[in-house]
Amino acid sequence: MQTHYLDILNFFNNRSTDASAESFNAKIKAFRASSRGVRDIPFFLFRLTKLYA
Repeated sequence: MQTHYLDILNFFNNRSTDASAESFNAKIKAFRASSRGVRDIPFFLFRLTKLYA
């Protein structure tokens, strides 16, 4: 509680959450799971930026 109290209070003051960031992380995780075994890391990052940028 003491570590995250500012974030908790921010929700009650501004009604802001990190739901959009969590959703984006879930999309990246799903994309990584569908691209298992990719050896060309730069191309993988290129596709990731083109799809979600």
